[in-house]
Amino acid sequence: MKAKEGVLEHLNGVLKAELTAVHQYLLHAALCKHWGYDRLHEYYSHLANGEVQHSSALIDHVLYLDGTPDVEHLDAVAQGRDVGALFQVDLEFEREDVELLRKAIAHCAKVGDFTTRHLLEHMVEDSEEHVDWFETQLRTISQVGLERYLSEQIKK
Repeated sequence: MKAKEGVLEHLNGVLKAELTAVHQYLLHAALCKHWGYDRLHEYYSHLANGEVQHSSALIDHVLYLDGTPDVEHLDAVAQGRDVGALFQVDLEFEREDVELLRKAIAHCAKVGDFTTRHLLEHMVEDSEEHVDWFETQLRTISQVGLERYLSEQIKK
């Protein structure tokens, strides 16, 4: 099937963000494991796996549209020196991802590509849930303090 105008560019932009997220969340999972926060390690590993699934679906869809998936480029992978910093950079990353997805969804609706739009709508739901999770964790830290929060993250 031939892609409609601009759709492949949007899909490859989203793919770049999703592949970056895989690397970022794998790094953050490893950092949390290194720091001894098993629960956060497990959560970040779950996030990374979800981003791998999104990346795979995007690659398949680009190929379906007779395009070439751009798997060679990533954005900078953000990291932090502590859990709070990880949450901040990941929250910002997810907010940017939501905006990127919304623009791609709007473009797909404009050109009448409802299959791609549906795929991206599923992804934006996940990203919005990630935004909510990071916001909740940061709010919890501000309410109970970082030490108390982290003491709950040591064991699964």
